[in-house]
Amino acid sequence: MTIRRLPPVLIDRIAAGEVVERPAAAVKELVENALDARASAIEVVLDGGGRLLIRISDNGGGMSADELSLAVERHATSKLPTEDLLSISTLGFRGEALPSIGSVARLSIASRPKGAPHAFEIRVEGGVVTPPRPAALNGGTRVEVRDLFFATPARLKFLKSDRAETAAAVDVVRRLALARPDAAFTLVTDERPPITWVARSADEAGRAARVADVLGAEVGRNVIPVHGLRGGVELTGLAGLPTFSKANSLSQYLFVNGRPVKDKLLMGALRAAYSDLLPSDRYPVLALFLQLDPREVDVNVHPAKTEVRFRDGGNVRALLVRTLTDALAERVPRTAASMADRLVSLARAPELEPPRPAAAMPQLRSTYRPDPVPAGGYDWRASIARPAAAAAPDAELDGFAMAVQSTFDMGPPAADARPAEIAPDSGDLDRPLGAARAQLHETYIVAQTRDGVVLVDQHAAHERLVYEKLKGALERDGVGRQGLLVPAVVDLDPAEADRLVERAADLEALGLVVESFGHGAVLVREVPALLSKADVTKLVRDVAEHAAEWDDALPLERRLLHVAATMACHGSVRAGRRLRVEEMNALLREMEATPNAGECNHGRPTFVTLSLADVEKLFARR
Repeated sequence: MTIRRLPPVLIDRIAAGEVVERPAAAVKELVENALDARASAIEVVLDGGGRLLIRISDNGGGMSADELSLAVERHATSKLPTEDLLSISTLGFRGEALPSIGSVARLSIASRPKGAPHAFEIRVEGGVVTPPRPAALNGGTRVEVRDLFFATPARLKFLKSDRAETAAAVDVVRRLALARPDAAFTLVTDERPPITWVARSADEAGRAARVADVLGAEVGRNVIPVHGLRGGVELTGLAGLPTFSKANSLSQYLFVNGRPVKDKLLMGALRAAYSDLLPSDRYPVLALFLQLDPREVDVNVHPAKTEVRFRDGGNVRALLVRTLTDALAERVPRTAASMADRLVSLARAPELEPPRPAAAMPQLRSTYRPDPVPAGGYDWRASIARPAAAAAPDAELDGFAMAVQSTFDMGPPAADARPAEIAPDSGDLDRPLGAARAQLHETYIVAQTRDGVVLVDQHAAHERLVYEKLKGALERDGVGRQGLLVPAVVDLDPAEADRLVERAADLEALGLVVESFGHGAVLVREVPALLSKADVTKLVRDVAEHAAEWDDALPLERRLLHVAATMACHGSVRAGRRLRVEEMNALLREMEATPNAGECNHGRPTFVTLSLADVEKLFARR
């Protein structure tokens, strides 16, 4: 076969497959162009999911007739003043978007620079360019893309429904609106009324307001500000409370130097930061912004520019994990505000059973009787950590409580549960979780605050307290090791075995001692004491599967913490355990002093706060 040169139009259509694979990609490129042109107001109009029409209008700097001719040529751009690809300060820089779109659609661009007597318009249809001609436009730039992919009909077969394509384009605009709160956005589609997000300030308050505008007021009420600085990288933004989570990661918005990204390293850091706070199938809601030297990040990985590579990925990961962990741990004990709203809405739902007549209501009376105080004093640690004496023996609890749990120094309690004379108007009412007033069904604690009521799940709350103490003991005393009577030989893939031997020192710090045992095998001499009854072969193979990266030790560490969580669950106050007022108050005080006390180890909330306004809604007073 003879080698030949492809015609320029065909080259552009092939390249367009990478840059513009769907209407949302075209919307992204065009809106980024408007932002790079310093536009403060942008209007996006979509029809047919963007397949029939995409119109982007802005009030940016505009282009002259000569610049319009250059704009539709491949690799012509105003955003790269030098040949330095390591210092990119704009969203676009490749010069591929407009010629790629013009090669597969009917493209028209009208633009008028400030001070120009009139506008000029240029058209590109299937790669064929017509010269610029005068046009009517007040200022800025208007880009229209009609009949997308008409020149490549095969691509149309791979598009989804108009509704799905519209949703993808709206998500792109939403992310860019979050990245630039100082610009106003108007979004018009054929499926919903127009949406306008007014311009906000570029500071933290403006960013929070834009998050509430774009993602909803409910999100705005359930996020906390975060800020961190490490190794020249700055992290700011808003992170969602663990009790306000989603079933997918679509509500995680990440930005690097103002550019929306979907980066595996950042997503992994988020999972690590929330690993103790959320179930594995739940995802936090957040909008995080990273700022760093452009030379420290490579945005030229893919034409879509959503993937990035960091020169020091470990520093970025550590910044994310530490900043989020500290912010979530230091917050005042708090759960999602929407939980109280749901409780009120359930109480007022019309489908609930109507109230019975007053004559049929049984007489209410209190059956709570506090236990007498032992003559020798009250040991809070012993009573809280042990189930009721009448409960059936728990074999798992005995296994954890006797041999394993005794190896940890839990330390003195953070609160005193001994009986004391407490005035009804004591300062406990001003504490975040208030003062204990009653216990319902031997499971839930009712506490009173100065302006509301707090309901606490005693088992979930104490489970978190015990878990945090066990984690502290692991960090303080290290991981105890137990030697195997007969060392175990584990057969592995030769490459995996070599990686395990290379990481032997790191694994030893976590209690797993391995050494080479010939080609494709390792010898296990010691295992973590907490995992002494685990399947050693399966444990080593799990670690070996992740040994290609530094996170190879994470599965082992996670298993240790999982055991600690199980111990905490079995060693905590069980539902059905009657507590005295002193015990309940001690539990509340320790919750206030413990990180992440708003949720248990499984991601469930430990308490719900009802304001007086919420209570009044329950009784139709509001």
